[in-house]
Amino acid sequence: MSGICGEIRFDGNAVRSASIEEMVRSQSHRGPDGSGIVIQGRLGFGHTRLKTVDLSETSQQPLSDPSLGMGIVFDGAVHNFRELRKELEGKGYRFFSRGDAEVVLKAFHAWGPRCAERFNGLFAFAIWERDSGKVTLVRDRLGLKPLYYTTAPHAFRFASHLPALLVSGDVDTEIDPVALHHYLTFHSVVPAPRTILRGVRKLAPATIMTIVEDGTLACDEYWTLSFDRSEEEERRSAREWQELVLAALRRAVDRGLVADVPVGVLLSGGLDSSLIVGLLAEAGLERMDTYSVGFEDVNEEAGDEFFYSDQIAARFGTEHHKVFADSQHLLSVLDAAIHAMSEPMVSHDAVAFHMLAHEVSKELKVVQSGQGADEVFGGYRWYPPLLESKAPLDDYAAEFFDRDHREMEEVLARDLGTGDVSRRFVSRHFSLPGAGMPVDKAMRLDTRVMMVEDPVKRVDNMSMAWGVEARVPFLDHEVVELAARIPAQHKVADGGKWVLKEAARSVIPASVIDRPKGYFPVPSLKYLQGPFLDLVTDALCGRTARERGLFRPEYVEDLCAHPLEHITPLQGSKLWQLGLLELWLQANDL
Repeated sequence: MSGICGEIRFDGNAVRSASIEEMVRSQSHRGPDGSGIVIQGRLGFGHTRLKTVDLSETSQQPLSDPSLGMGIVFDGAVHNFRELRKELEGKGYRFFSRGDAEVVLKAFHAWGPRCAERFNGLFAFAIWERDSGKVTLVRDRLGLKPLYYTTAPHAFRFASHLPALLVSGDVDTEIDPVALHHYLTFHSVVPAPRTILRGVRKLAPATIMTIVEDGTLACDEYWTLSFDRSEEEERRSAREWQELVLAALRRAVDRGLVADVPVGVLLSGGLDSSLIVGLLAEAGLERMDTYSVGFEDVNEEAGDEFFYSDQIAARFGTEHHKVFADSQHLLSVLDAAIHAMSEPMVSHDAVAFHMLAHEVSKELKVVQSGQGADEVFGGYRWYPPLLESKAPLDDYAAEFFDRDHREMEEVLARDLGTGDVSRRFVSRHFSLPGAGMPVDKAMRLDTRVMMVEDPVKRVDNMSMAWGVEARVPFLDHEVVELAARIPAQHKVADGGKWVLKEAARSVIPASVIDRPKGYFPVPSLKYLQGPFLDLVTDALCGRTARERGLFRPEYVEDLCAHPLEHITPLQGSKLWQLGLLELWLQANDL
């Protein structure tokens, strides 16, 4: 794991080392164990290293192989790198390190850019070719590792952390109107390639971008997710699907142990993280550290789920660590959590993951986490009604959208000129081939877009803020592909995730499986009161926000006066959504 960055110039000038050093420094939190840069005329690359595989200096990056005329900066973990290394050795390649970055470099040389199809894991990397001057950027199938870029005048820059691109000072930091519409509608999700800033883009998941010497960019998608099923799969029994799911998850959690350092688990006490603990215990992991976080109750909403996480920790004999934060502590760490965000993340539990990662970093560098199971196995409440939906776009929007387009006129100080771009985006995605049923359309959209831009990004940013690598077994691409082929009725039955729940019964207690659906609750950021309300009010009503002029003053005043009355269909705070955007912009001096 690490932070990567680079600059490619098209004006004949050499890259300044200071430019790369500034980007490296601004994302040093992603790799506290070492750093390096390399400048080759018009090309410059930087790397910050978190040592999790091959702890020696032979895996230090940027990593070059003069005999191949190629080099790489790599972020992530390719879990099957040892198997690929053996295959490459059989083809005559020789290795000087024991890490996965060198395997990726030589796989690229052997098989070309679509070598990414052979990788199992989470990754983003850049490879440069000495002779052609070509640079290739690649991102993993499900966007588990971030990769941002900007096309400044006469130059292309990329980085793992969006703020690292702002240090150059020549980026268009105006708000992207389409992205703002998505942010306010689609639960703060801004689909790739856009970000909230007009001058910064992000590489879409499962994408290969090639940049040639004259600055021409070309993109190729190397993977997609299909919900089409064979006749045999349609006939397969529920019990057979349960067995296949359990077998795939066993492989995924085992792959997540590929490291030269100990691996722990983020344990919320829900089905997903509890099942990971159970499968790791079943695999014979000798010592397992688990981590849970809790907050104060607010407005009669519970702020912790220690009752359930304690059960799992006791059942499997883990070394359990609990973090409890009262309101004062939560307020004190909120600023750091916002600074850790590559993009504004409205989900309340971002700060929970930030605090958990801090606790983990005292002992470990790698954890497994349960993100993705709800999208992949149909755990959200809007999936069951979509099973027989006659108007899937309307039904999905009614459940998921924070606002309809009509409310935008009340929110925004000026017309964005985009029309109802968020609804059109969902409509286009629903019309793509490979997902015939309405519920399949929704799960595909959520897996390929919403999940990438909310829980996945949140976990990466908050864990890497403390130099911790988070691995997500439910998002092993083979698990995701298997789940997509399971007939929808087996997933959304009995309130959702039925096939996963039934598969889990042989591993973890029924009391955890059959409990009400939970999450990392942070009620103080949903029911804004006291100092939290003051923080948001000051940000939105202060001079900087007024001069920015995004939102109608009367709308903001109403939210601030009655914050508990403005809750979205997904039970988020509309005031926190606006406030978080302004706080993020100010945190980045925008």
